[in-house]
Amino acid sequence: MSVFKKLKGQGDMPTLFAAFIYFDLSFMIWTLMGPLSSEIIESFAATGFIMTSSQKATMLSLPILSGAILRIFLGFGVDKFGAKRTALFSQAIVIFSLIFVYVLGESITYNMLLVIGVLLGFAGASFAVALPQAGQWYPPKLQGLVLGIAGSANFGVVMGFLFSPKIAQHYGWQTVFLIAAILAGILFITYALIAKDAPPEVYRANPKKLRDYVKLLKDRDTWWFNLFYAISFGGFVGFGVFLKLYLTDTYPVEMKELGLSWFMEDNINVMAGYFGALCIFAGTFLRPVGGAIADKIGGIKALYILFSTVAVMMIINATLTIPFIAVVFVFFITMANLGMANGAVFQLVPQRFAKDIGVMVGIVGAAGGLGGTALIKTLGWSKDTYDGYTVGFLLFAAVVIIAIIGLGMVKTRWRTTWGAQSGGII
Repeated sequence: MSVFKKLKGQGDMPTLFAAFIYFDLSFMIWTLMGPLSSEIIESFAATGFIMTSSQKATMLSLPILSGAILRIFLGFGVDKFGAKRTALFSQAIVIFSLIFVYVLGESITYNMLLVIGVLLGFAGASFAVALPQAGQWYPPKLQGLVLGIAGSANFGVVMGFLFSPKIAQHYGWQTVFLIAAILAGILFITYALIAKDAPPEVYRANPKKLRDYVKLLKDRDTWWFNLFYAISFGGFVGFGVFLKLYLTDTYPVEMKELGLSWFMEDNINVMAGYFGALCIFAGTFLRPVGGAIADKIGGIKALYILFSTVAVMMIINATLTIPFIAVVFVFFITMANLGMANGAVFQLVPQRFAKDIGVMVGIVGAAGGLGGTALIKTLGWSKDTYDGYTVGFLLFAAVVIIAIIGLGMVKTRWRTTWGAQSGGII
């Protein structure tokens, strides 16, 4: 049975479509500084401002940090004002920030760019708006399918890495912000016209309160899931945003020598964008596969395998001298496994917190963003302190190993308590 046959006669298809494009474009905008990182850094250097590695990391991490925090606030906004009003308010802020960058042009300062990074967090927080708006229209039996469609946002990130560097090469990186603003404006109009909040007879709201978050934060299992998602999603988005900068900073000669004649391309910024898109695509495409694997063998066993692979890849990249193409392969495998781990984590969360899944999505989602922020800042610190990224990669590997140990500590308790009544494989 096709996807559309399952959804036929159910919910509101225009709203589902609006939620999908809102989330997808928003994620592209949220991570826009990643594929433009080297171009932005080079333009500042041309004016005499040479960024340190920590400053580069701050620039890249602020949208991720802001998005993580704003997810909680936009979740409250959805409850109080409705998903549509919250989305349009957020989108207006994003459009303003994108146009502001283009208008300032070469006169933009580093501090101004940091403020823009904070405002772009509203795009990343779209997770807390698009998914509830789509899900409110559909019955429980279709929630997995509907949220999977609405949440297929990482393809926007892939598109950003594929096209942003090429546009920046010919027209300047500020033009990419203008194009993003135009696309966001079209989305704003489209969303305003076709998206609808579910009426009371379809969905009766159960507003989240601050005490609901506090209650769940007192549960130790919440913190285990926060750790696991901080690694899986945090690693995915952190490496996704930082990967181009890492490649251009570490392997400029190798990329120049390699050349990409089949792409008719020899600009290393554009080449690094292509490689970044390839790795991000691996994690995006395989996220549902991770959930399916977890359904078959259990989320804990799946995370054992996926996290172990990530730890091995990080140790290899940090300690061995390998060719550039092998480095790309290492990150391809890393991102693929992190993407699948995202699916595996959310195979477990609804089984443990079925009655509080709305609040848990906000908490765990925020933890993922904070994990990505910490990873980017750690890599920047490693470069500044040790003139290389080795220590940063090893620290990430160490955190992954701690999570693997944590899985061993909780698996028996989980399988014999809530896992025994959940109906799924733990």
